[in-house]
Amino acid sequence: MPQIRPITDLRNTTEISNLCHAEKEPIFITKNGYGDMVVMSMEAYDELLSIVETDTAILEAEQELALGGRLENARSALAGLRRKHFG
Repeated sequence: MPQIRPITDLRNTTEISNLCHAEKEPIFITKNGYGDMVVMSMEAYDELLSIVETDTAILEAEQELALGGRLENARSALAGLRRKHFG
């Protein structure tokens, strides 16, 4: 369940920091009853970035394939990389 807190709770930075690390999810901050900011731990942010990078790479590969890119057998591709980089 997402944590939603008023902006005045940011006065207690230690509590917010502990909550971010304990929940491992973003905390949504409201101002005058409306969404204003999102606060999260560095670990949660890094994980989110990793997911975005993976999704972006998959999307680029799918677009390349749709534009006529060719598929290659994984075993032969890995064997070629091994020969190239490890002799």
